[in-house]
Amino acid sequence: MTGRMRQRSAGAMIAGALALSGCSMAPHYQRPPAPVPTAWPTGAAYQQGLAESPAALSFSTIFTDPRLQQLVAQALGANRDVRVAAANVLAAQARADAQRAAQLPQLGVGTGVTRRSGDTSGLGFIITRTNYTATAGISAFEIDLFGRLASATAAQRNAALASASAAQVVRLSLVANLSTAWAAYAADAELLRLARDTAANARRTVDLTSARLQAGVVPRSDLRQAEELLAGAEADLAAQTTALAQDRNLIELLVGAPVNPAQLPDDLGSVIAGVRPLAAGQSSEVLLRRPDVMQAEYTLRAANADVGAARAALFPRISLTGLFGLASASLSGLFATNAETTTMGGSINYPLFAGGGARANLRVSRAELQGAVASYERAIQVAFREVADALARQGTIGDQLAAVTRQSDASSDTAQLVEARYRGGVASALDNLVAQRNQYAARRQLVAARLALVTNRVQLFRALGGDPDPGPAPGSAATGSSKVP
Repeated sequence: MTGRMRQRSAGAMIAGALALSGCSMAPHYQRPPAPVPTAWPTGAAYQQGLAESPAALSFSTIFTDPRLQQLVAQALGANRDVRVAAANVLAAQARADAQRAAQLPQLGVGTGVTRRSGDTSGLGFIITRTNYTATAGISAFEIDLFGRLASATAAQRNAALASASAAQVVRLSLVANLSTAWAAYAADAELLRLARDTAANARRTVDLTSARLQAGVVPRSDLRQAEELLAGAEADLAAQTTALAQDRNLIELLVGAPVNPAQLPDDLGSVIAGVRPLAAGQSSEVLLRRPDVMQAEYTLRAANADVGAARAALFPRISLTGLFGLASASLSGLFATNAETTTMGGSINYPLFAGGGARANLRVSRAELQGAVASYERAIQVAFREVADALARQGTIGDQLAAVTRQSDASSDTAQLVEARYRGGVASALDNLVAQRNQYAARRQLVAARLALVTNRVQLFRALGGDPDPGPAPGSAATGSSKVP
């Protein structure tokens, strides 16, 4: 058999080995049924949501204020948590690529020159022999007959996709937290103005009551009550000044860079107008697109593949080695036909006794698969609960806000009427003090209710899995590649 025939025969053997690879011993994957109702809860706390496609849950369609959109875009590029998550995705993808490389033959090339001199004839003549070699070889290529390497690759690929979904969780959390902090800044700005106005009004009341005390018209207790209201408003003024500064610090932390004051909201009215309400649709299947649920399913797929790798490890490993080369006594004859050399070899490795380690590893993989199933089911249950809670709040916040608005309007009218009567000497100082306190409390409740409206919309956006870049869902064409989006 000539050298070329030997090389073709060796190539055919390698091709046959690759063809034998690919059998999988992993259990057939089937997505577990969602352990939650197929529809959202109904009742007095809920409103019927309109059907809405998942594509409508992108950030730019829900949050329309350009200032917030600019901050979010800046945060997605500069936030350190997002950068850490992105680095984790790259590392997971590299591990998947490294594992995939184990399924391919390892090729190596080399050249050499050997020279020997000596008296091989016994006649005193020194003879020098020179040999030239060029080789290309396959070292210990495992024929993946039982799919051990393929299952390990599938496990790493799904682990990489789980890491990508974890990065989406970080991105979604960042968007939601930044939007909430942005709205909280507007609410604290309103509360700061309210505390400032209340303190100014209380100061005028103190001055009026002090003048009446000096005139002997009112007792000293009236002055102390007015001073009590003023001190409370001044304390709230200091607290709100602190809160507003801390809100900005939080926003800059989330953004990852200093924030231009022009990007911050002044009042809740503009914030509410820039965050449109959204519906959850009719079916709870929308939960499957949440990044944390996707992460749990990719982890489940990886655990399923690990079982296949552990089962395949119970069977023998077949390895193939080969060396294709050229050898000649002269450099000019190195590439002649008769200079070709080919060697092939193979081995079967099956440990007779390993203390039951392989079977123990299989039991570990099966137990981890059971845990992954439970984690996936719990992720769906948590997601359902979060959406249901947000829907319950959405169904009642409108009525609460309307009632609080009426209460604030009524308390403002009462405060004005009582103050006029007090200045006219008809109402007592206590009546005036109570009316001002009620007005202040009602206005603060109104700000809190308006902030709750915005926060609920953000929470529902987060609970439904909205994101600027949702990425592929498990089971799509993207799951067939280790290239993570």
